[in-house]
Amino acid sequence: MMWVALGLLFFAEPQIRDACATDSVGIRDVAAVNFQNDVMPILTKAGCNAGVCHAKAGGGQNGFELSLLGFEPREDYEHLVNEGRGRRLFPAAPDQSLLLLKAAAVVPHGGGVRIEKGSKEYQVLRDWIKQGTKWDSGTNASLERIEVLPAKGTLPREGLQQLTAMAHYSDGSSRNVTDLALFESNQVALASVDESGMVSASDLPGNVSIMVRYQGQVAVYLGSIPLGVQVDSEVPRGNFIDDYVFENLEMLGIPSSPLCDDTTFIRRVTLDIAGRLPTPEELERFLADQSPNRREACIDDLLKSPQYADYFANKWTALLKNRRDEASDITSNFAFHAWIRDSLLANVPYDQLVRELLAATGTVIGNPAVAWYKRVKEPKQQMEDVAQLFLGVRMQCAQCHHHPFERWSQDDYYGLTAFFTRVGRKPTGTRGEDMIFHQRGIAEAENLKTGTTVRPMALGDQVGQIRAEEDPRLKLANWLALPENPFFAKSLVNRYWKHFLSRGLIEPEDDIRDTNPPSNPELLNALADSFVESGYDLKQLVKTITMSSSYQLSSIPNEYNQVDLQNYSRYYPKRLQAEVLLDSIDDLTGGKTDFANLPPGTRAIALPDNSYNRSSEFLKVFGRPENQSVCECERVETASLAQSLHLINASDVRSKLSSAEGTAKRLSDQTTDLSEQIHEVYRKAFSRDATEAEIAVATSYFQESRFDASGNAISESVARRENFQDLLWAIMNTKEFLFNH
Repeated sequence: MMWVALGLLFFAEPQIRDACATDSVGIRDVAAVNFQNDVMPILTKAGCNAGVCHAKAGGGQNGFELSLLGFEPREDYEHLVNEGRGRRLFPAAPDQSLLLLKAAAVVPHGGGVRIEKGSKEYQVLRDWIKQGTKWDSGTNASLERIEVLPAKGTLPREGLQQLTAMAHYSDGSSRNVTDLALFESNQVALASVDESGMVSASDLPGNVSIMVRYQGQVAVYLGSIPLGVQVDSEVPRGNFIDDYVFENLEMLGIPSSPLCDDTTFIRRVTLDIAGRLPTPEELERFLADQSPNRREACIDDLLKSPQYADYFANKWTALLKNRRDEASDITSNFAFHAWIRDSLLANVPYDQLVRELLAATGTVIGNPAVAWYKRVKEPKQQMEDVAQLFLGVRMQCAQCHHHPFERWSQDDYYGLTAFFTRVGRKPTGTRGEDMIFHQRGIAEAENLKTGTTVRPMALGDQVGQIRAEEDPRLKLANWLALPENPFFAKSLVNRYWKHFLSRGLIEPEDDIRDTNPPSNPELLNALADSFVESGYDLKQLVKTITMSSSYQLSSIPNEYNQVDLQNYSRYYPKRLQAEVLLDSIDDLTGGKTDFANLPPGTRAIALPDNSYNRSSEFLKVFGRPENQSVCECERVETASLAQSLHLINASDVRSKLSSAEGTAKRLSDQTTDLSEQIHEVYRKAFSRDATEAEIAVATSYFQESRFDASGNAISESVARRENFQDLLWAIMNTKEFLFNH
């Protein structure tokens, strides 16, 4: 047999004979190579198991499939070594292995060169193949954690910082894995990072984090890039929020803008709390109040108003998918919206509201909260929505594989799903409506990948044994409301912080994870602690945020904070939402919008479901959501050409301007001084008087002669009415009107 083998070698391709001959010479000592600890990191760094390459999540390429980012090394080993009768590896001539030939692009490879021939990574793979493609190298050491050095620091603008990734193993050993780790910046505009872990800061100040990933483990570097200006803020601190915001600004050397004036404040806070413009009477009363507590009194009045409940019910029913797909949905949609609105108006504690929702049983008529189960029927979907909406955790990825940027596994996914597997349904006499109840039995879910059965388990926590007669959803609600829960309170205060300050402390607001740290961790923790201590009081949270000087800062930047978009050195203007803008146009023009099945005068912020989008071109164009998702991102708040055209010339806008009962007609019929009438329009739109320059421009326009299409002079009364229409039209198209600032 030996002579046969030698004969085959003689007649083999010359390069294979040469490779075999070279390998037979023991001219260097080769360390034993471990597949999981040595080979997988190389394939991951090279991108072989990325979604667009050979990862199963992306379908793989040419039949070669690996687990996404290498989270299933044992499966990857089987695919690589045994699949296709071992055609990818050639221990007798390692350099002729298809794995190396493709990776080095010696033969055509759609991904190009992923590993340079002769590189250290190439040599490790070659040694592993030569050693017989073993699973381990005689050691059972497994990776326990990785560490990034330094863990935090300060970078000068346009400065550099080299990061080092250290892997720590179960046998107590450590290894520098910087060359095999993956690095990613969460704020590329502030700082970028290359493949070697070199961080390059830009000239913009702020806080940046660098995610370091290696073999399913992650670590985060936190960097601060100061502007370096001496900060001597004269802004008074309203509450504890300002301590954290201004200390961060002082550390970064970013001076804040001053407090906004009273007219800006009342417009801003009324839009943010009640979703409407202040009335002229509210403005006059507020400006006449000389009390030092007038801003607090204004906030208190808004929180007592029915518009507060309308506005936030509009927000929550959209996130909870209160959607009308059929005409028969109207009963449950109206009941669910009313339940949310009444709960907010009565200031039901947030944890109680969530408990009533998750553990709802009965029928829609008897318990409107069960309407949520009408829209979200599958346990997995129920779990994913609850995790994203109430915990700020996106679990979707973990259904098929380990979460790529977080510690959640498939067992975590199915353990959370198990809380909803005992939800029973029974048809009622009402079409499309089910009675929701708890089905007696052991709650469990099957991990579809492993086939194992998983009992209810909270994220990173145990909830104890759940008896067959117990409703597991109550256990979940209990866990959510625990003061030490690391997600529940933080998720809510971060969501509300974004509502009022335009940007969440964590962005996106529903993506809380170790690898996406908050821009101000101490502030987020303090807000969450305050919310828990208040008994999950939503109105108190709103008041705490809006009473802070951080919220009340001017939106006008100074010479230093123009580029700051994450540290709240000024108020960040935001576009009015579709419903708020429609109501504001109605308030300004004196027009009205009627909606089917609702009393006349119903405001757009009080609409119970998405069905009114179909009958209102305005709401569609300006991005009112269709309530398909628990993500705030479904609401479109960016500008578009269609929006501009709609405001300029849409029939519904024109009809509001020319209404016989509208503002333009009323003002044109009055004999009041023109300057005072212009002031009235500006107070309605901007909660301020017109400036002298604005009065002069408007007055000059009113004094111009007007002619019809035939060139004939228009009567003074008609011209005056059309002038007021033009003034209102011009104002509603300004950024000052379209934005909350």
